[in-house]
Amino acid sequence: METSLFVLGIVIFLALAFDFINGFHDTANAIATSVSTRALKPRTAIILAAVMNFIGAILFTGVAKKIGGSVADPSTLDNGIEVVIATLLAAIIWNLLTWWLGIPSSSSHALIGALAGAVFVGAGSDHVKWSGFVEIVEGLLLSPLIAFVMGYIIMTILKWIFGRMSPHTVNKGFRTMQIITAAAQSFTHGTNDAQKAMGIITFALVTSGHLKDLEVPLWVKIAAATSMALGTSIGGWKIIKTMGTKIFKIEPINGFAADFTSATVIFGATLLHLPVSTTHAVTSAILGVGSAKRFSEVKWSLAGRIVMTWFITIPISAILAGIIYKILF
Repeated sequence: METSLFVLGIVIFLALAFDFINGFHDTANAIATSVSTRALKPRTAIILAAVMNFIGAILFTGVAKKIGGSVADPSTLDNGIEVVIATLLAAIIWNLLTWWLGIPSSSSHALIGALAGAVFVGAGSDHVKWSGFVEIVEGLLLSPLIAFVMGYIIMTILKWIFGRMSPHTVNKGFRTMQIITAAAQSFTHGTNDAQKAMGIITFALVTSGHLKDLEVPLWVKIAAATSMALGTSIGGWKIIKTMGTKIFKIEPINGFAADFTSATVIFGATLLHLPVSTTHAVTSAILGVGSAKRFSEVKWSLAGRIVMTWFITIPISAILAGIIYKILF
């Protein structure tokens, strides 16, 4: 049964709103270290991030298909549009709350948790594809561990290579290198994070009868990429401050190591069609780099607060989506 274009338009608007919020919520992922070390001016960094986000979002769709079909089969849901609306509202609310508090939480966790919760309440547990849900969650949990270890190793190697050189010379060289890694970080952010809104829109188009499969239409790619780029151009200054200055004092060599690490982890996940949290990857890379620099300099109390937010996001988003579904439908 086809859904009216008006209702479908509401869904697409909410999905693009989520993508827009995701853009300014996660801008810090790409530019926090380069801004904090003054490798890039804030305005320049945001423009760079927005452009590279757009390019990355246009070029890849594997993660979108994973999001669109791994948690539930949209073709089997009679109330799929209602499920998507509850999912997006829950994810948007959680993103705005954590942005307001300056906590770098995961938009990916919020969306996946909300989708599972909305399907569970709206269609029943039998309609949740638990194997796909667990696979996605495993990727979301494993990626920060990989980023932490990789960040620690890369920073240790850099210390061994450049440890005896003048700090001024080292910082000057790596401040330039940070421009490249910031661009790479922004590109990989687009290849993974923008795909999530594409996946949700495609999910809605299939469940409403407007598409037969999960192949992402070109207009969906362009709309999602543009929305995220516009959101990125706004900038999430609260989270940039947290990630760029409050975890530990970042120098250019540290920023390069963290950005290189997280960009590698995120792009590797994109090639495997796995949705991962760019927030988790970047934060964990910064923690790993900071630990290699000097363990005692890392503000572990703040790190603990961030990690706690990681673990509560999926269940809270799921519960919130279930409540919204019950209230609205």
